[in-house]
Amino acid sequence: MNPEEITRELQLREDPIRARHSLRYFKTAPGEYAEGDRFLGIRVPEIRNLAKKYKNISIDDSFELLTSEIHEIRLLSLFILVKHAEKPALREIVARRYLENTRFINNWDLVDSSASQIVGSWLFNDLESPQERESVLDKLSESELLWDRRISIISTLYFIKKNEFSLTLRLCRKLLGDHHDLIHKATGWMLREVGKIDLNTELEFLNVNYSIMPRTMLRYSIEKFPEPLRQQYLKGEIS
Repeated sequence: MNPEEITRELQLREDPIRARHSLRYFKTAPGEYAEGDRFLGIRVPEIRNLAKKYKNISIDDSFELLTSEIHEIRLLSLFILVKHAEKPALREIVARRYLENTRFINNWDLVDSSASQIVGSWLFNDLESPQERESVLDKLSESELLWDRRISIISTLYFIKKNEFSLTLRLCRKLLGDHHDLIHKATGWMLREVGKIDLNTELEFLNVNYSIMPRTMLRYSIEKFPEPLRQQYLKGEIS
């Protein structure tokens, strides 16, 4: 099937009640971060099933779907592109085109469903030079586009799962001064993921930086700590 036929199939599955809920949940009102986005109200498990159905469409068609004005179609595109990126021969092609199209990867769920599997996987498997990896992530983390900055830190989840934390911690330091709540949440989340594997590494970072971390970033990073320790960080009692 071509992108037009796939789009029509998704439109037939529209659920107006869920769509209205999504408009609120994903902050689409004037002045909010997803202003003007459109939703069909299709559940994520259903979109994942459709991605399995259409996993063999071409990379070109996948990226054409990514330009859709409908959120769920962009999410479908990214699920398919993640499948393409699992093939070593296609990994770099998908990643580079992904980075050329980040303006369409314009909500936290779209980033979180794809950045690690596409950008992180490419950086880890195909760019051996630390300088090259840092260059890609620095460009993203310094972008004015919110979604580029979120892509930068979420991409490092791939490295965390490989027990490599240096890129994550480097970006966490860079993003301490970021102004947006969605970056605070993403950075705190990645610190928490580091702590799941190596708690001492997370604690070392927190003990140096917790007093200057945005409150949301701190709360996310210590969410799973024992309550007494969590309160010590929140009250500034860690020396």
